[in-house]
Amino acid sequence: MGVRVKVSPELLRWACQRSRVDADELQRKFPKLADWEQGASQPTLKQLEAFAKATRTPIGYLFLDEPPEDRIPIRDFRTIAGTEVRAPTPDLLDTIYLCQQRQEWFQAYAALNGEPQPEFVDSLTTAATPAEGAHAMASVLGFSTGNRGTTFDEAFRLLRESAEEAGVLVMVNGIVGSNTHRKLDPDEFRGFALVDKTAPLAFVNGADTKAAQIFTLAHELAHLWLGETGVSSVDIREDQISDVEQWCNQTAAEFLAPSDKMHAHYRAPDDMPYELERLARYFKISTLTVLRRLYELEYLSRSDFWSAFDQERDRVLQLAAHRKKSPGGEFYNTTLARVGKRFAGAVVTNTLEGRTAYTEAFSLLGFKKTATFDELVTRVGLQ
Repeated sequence: MGVRVKVSPELLRWACQRSRVDADELQRKFPKLADWEQGASQPTLKQLEAFAKATRTPIGYLFLDEPPEDRIPIRDFRTIAGTEVRAPTPDLLDTIYLCQQRQEWFQAYAALNGEPQPEFVDSLTTAATPAEGAHAMASVLGFSTGNRGTTFDEAFRLLRESAEEAGVLVMVNGIVGSNTHRKLDPDEFRGFALVDKTAPLAFVNGADTKAAQIFTLAHELAHLWLGETGVSSVDIREDQISDVEQWCNQTAAEFLAPSDKMHAHYRAPDDMPYELERLARYFKISTLTVLRRLYELEYLSRSDFWSAFDQERDRVLQLAAHRKKSPGGEFYNTTLARVGKRFAGAVVTNTLEGRTAYTEAFSLLGFKKTATFDELVTRVGLQ
């Protein structure tokens, strides 16, 4: 019989709530969980280790006298109805920590190799108009309305590649690292930006729709222009948000759907859903973003915007519920998207030069096999 470990019932309940893992699932895994939470019995050390893993809780937390307060290590810009969102999940926290680790590695790599610093990072303030911000972004990234490809996937790829060529580490992932059992929730966060002069990083939640990912990437890039590190919910409907988020939303919208182009292409519709879809396909943005732009350009009153937004959101959610889930992407393309081709190329190069150990490279890139690394060498164009 294993050694029993005394754990506060409060900490066990906190770990369950913090994890957001389904309560029935935890009960199936740990039949004595209810007794542990009531203090009627105690888990063995082995059971506690399994519980910590299942709830994504550092096991040391479970030996504290009271639950610790989880803090996001960067500024939290997420809001719901003007109220800050707290209690981050382990999935969000671990994703930020992983990206910070990769950013720190690239900082050292950039210093060693004399990588140029992108001049646009921290080059603007919120005193600039969204039009000025959008113009500054377009002058570096391009991505004009006539050069976005034919699909949302292609448009996102072009924007991501432009950002990486400009010196941004772009990472897109819908799971934590390479753990397919830990899916990221777009309702918790859409993306975040980690500002640094040599290794600016933009992360996009890949579990979101492709149209939403395009807007999120533009939003996080605007954060880099402002020099404002933070995690975002990117709520385009909400008005009660910080000045920084409002500026990034408006600048991203102007960058993706410039006012002059919107005026030129908008047609007063008899069929609003059709017109929203038409404009969304042209600009490669979501229909909800189109609605927001029409409101900002005074084609819709505030009350009409709110009503139309709610109707369109319900329509989009219904379509998403009936849409078949697309198959997973090709493995190496997915791996490159998760860490970014710029970052992957740097790690591969440093490893081949003997400056980074293969084990560290595997950890940074999110896989375990030498054969995978060898194939990635070809994919990043080094062979």
